[in-house]
Amino acid sequence: MARTGSETTDELLRDYEIGEKVRALRLRKKMGLVELGEHTGLSPGLLSKIENSRLFPPLPTLLRIAMVFGVGLDHFFADDSGRQVVAVVRKEERQQFPQVTREGAVSFHFESLDFPANGRKMSAYLAEFQEVDPGEVESHAHDGAELIFVMSGTLSLHIGRKDYELGAEDSIYFDCSVSHSYRRIGRKTCRAIVVTTT
Repeated sequence: MARTGSETTDELLRDYEIGEKVRALRLRKKMGLVELGEHTGLSPGLLSKIENSRLFPPLPTLLRIAMVFGVGLDHFFADDSGRQVVAVVRKEERQQFPQVTREGAVSFHFESLDFPANGRKMSAYLAEFQEVDPGEVESHAHDGAELIFVMSGTLSLHIGRKDYELGAEDSIYFDCSVSHSYRRIGRKTCRAIVVTTT
């Protein structure tokens, strides 16, 4: 009996042991499924299915989990037997991940600038922030530190209990274990380089 395309895809994904890697990261941080769900906006039931390989998450969902633990997507797909010393990402090869609010609006897009590299000690993204209602902006937190350099437009950050406004060529460094969120101010395109450490 011939295998369907989805069966073949599932078998290939199963080889990467994505669920086991998610569970290992969570247990290493001594975090429960409910707590991980609070950080990612995903339900504990969905996370359980991912960890038990009953569901293979789409890349945007996997990225939300990766950001909580300060790892890149390569953590789930890389072959640890080989370590890349150099990884070049061409403009047309960049992977783009939208951040969607609970209301369904896209608050920003992240494009990975170092997707193929494994064993990274940081993750870098080109972010483009969209105009959304302030009430739809969601906060998140993850281990490590974060550096943002604004290339164009105006970006508002809410970190802890304080708000910060950055213009073009301004930058900010902060401990991203503190709850934070981003919001574009005005209608002008807002783009920034975002670097997070693992």
